[in-house]
Amino acid sequence: MRLSDRLKAAQLQDEPGRHRDGVAAAGSSLDGAGEGSPTSAEHSELAPAGADDDVTVRSLVEPVPVRATPRSAPPDALVAFKTKAREELFARLGGRLTDSSLAENDLQALVRRELTSLVQGAELALKPDERRQLIAELTDDVLGYGPLQKLLEDDDVTEIMVNGPDNVYVEVAGRITRTPVHFTSEDHLRRVIERIVSRVGRRIDESSPLVDARLEDGSRVNAIIPPLAFTGPTLTIRKFGKVPLTAEDLMAKGSLSPQMVQLLQACVEGKLNILVSGGTGTGKTTMLNVLSSFIPHDERIVTIEDAVELQLQQEHLVRLESRPANIEGRGEVTIRELVRNSLRMRPDRIIVGEVRGGESLDMLQAMNTGHEGSLSTLHANTPRDAISRLETMVLMAGMDLPLRAIREQIASALDVIVHLTRLRDGTRRVTHLTEVQGMEGDIITLQDAFVFDYAAGVDHNGRFLGTTRPTGVRPGFTERFEDLGIELPEHLFEADLVGRSRW
Repeated sequence: MRLSDRLKAAQLQDEPGRHRDGVAAAGSSLDGAGEGSPTSAEHSELAPAGADDDVTVRSLVEPVPVRATPRSAPPDALVAFKTKAREELFARLGGRLTDSSLAENDLQALVRRELTSLVQGAELALKPDERRQLIAELTDDVLGYGPLQKLLEDDDVTEIMVNGPDNVYVEVAGRITRTPVHFTSEDHLRRVIERIVSRVGRRIDESSPLVDARLEDGSRVNAIIPPLAFTGPTLTIRKFGKVPLTAEDLMAKGSLSPQMVQLLQACVEGKLNILVSGGTGTGKTTMLNVLSSFIPHDERIVTIEDAVELQLQQEHLVRLESRPANIEGRGEVTIRELVRNSLRMRPDRIIVGEVRGGESLDMLQAMNTGHEGSLSTLHANTPRDAISRLETMVLMAGMDLPLRAIREQIASALDVIVHLTRLRDGTRRVTHLTEVQGMEGDIITLQDAFVFDYAAGVDHNGRFLGTTRPTGVRPGFTERFEDLGIELPEHLFEADLVGRSRW
């Protein structure tokens, strides 16, 4: 059989639809060579006559046998199906998806059963692994946190900011970047928000359009919807590590120096009242966790928060959480009420996650009436600003107190201010460790024991080279340590190229 005849026979045996045009062209070209074209000699070397010639041609032309597998569905078809399946599932199950009385395992089984039925009934050519992946993604959408699920599982992500369905940002290593993650619609985003808040007994609707909540892992959530959010539902999630950071971790990151850790541990063990201040995202809650780790395990601790997020490791611990009013405007329990109630719980330590209003007066009174060693945080730009904000918040308690009386309360209650700053390079540092000395006339006097050395400059990557160093002033509260038998090295407060700073 001539070479051209063998090629035509092989072409007829080719499977349907498998590059027919390409094979025909190849056959035509090689056929011409067999008829004495100028390149016939080359082809005769490539395909000599005889049995070997037949094997060579078959290897060049005949398709390699492969197992027939379903073709993947087009991406657009998958996106359209996901949207349709999600809507169909919500139509079928409705309120059962947020029914807290239904066990989580039962709900997952119900959703998977419905999704499997929807996928099998769809006209989509899917491979088995694609089918399983599609069901898993839809389950995350319906029972999990949809497009946010992977971000929540990423340990490098510390904050998630959703400004709208197509506008999702994350913070990684102190840097904020936009992600390709998106929701299919505002309704999709709204359903994820409702799922989050319903799991902690909160609600979000037009009558209550903003809410603070938390996830199962302790991550803090703030959500706000129209009419308050003009551009649509907005969601902010502050993530916390599964294992809380320790003092050693903060030293490794450069947030704390070893000398400061020694002093702060002595302050906690010596039952000084400590206020942690700083701006948003500076690490105040993390610092509160670290300070709390120095509390002896035989002491009774009561924590009070808007949404539980502290990660204390002690066993003798009571965690209290405020509660908003219900849909009828009843049942609200405020931070201030919880602070007052905690005084009747025989606490050794009271820790208020953050003071924002009138509860600051109750906290100061607790500090001044035998509940030493208390801890709290507030938002402020400097230690001096922290004092000013505290004065303002005490006035919000509704008590007609003279300003001097308020300042005397603050000066006698507080011992130490630990101030944190988020620097331009994205790092979080303790930039001041400040003693509250007392009153001079009508002014509360503050004295820095440690300050951050900005004069050290930055490296070629823009990272600050400075550390927090002693000012050379030994705080007056260290005299209490001597009475309690707490020892500190004499050189701990020796100045190191940093001048004194007096407020």
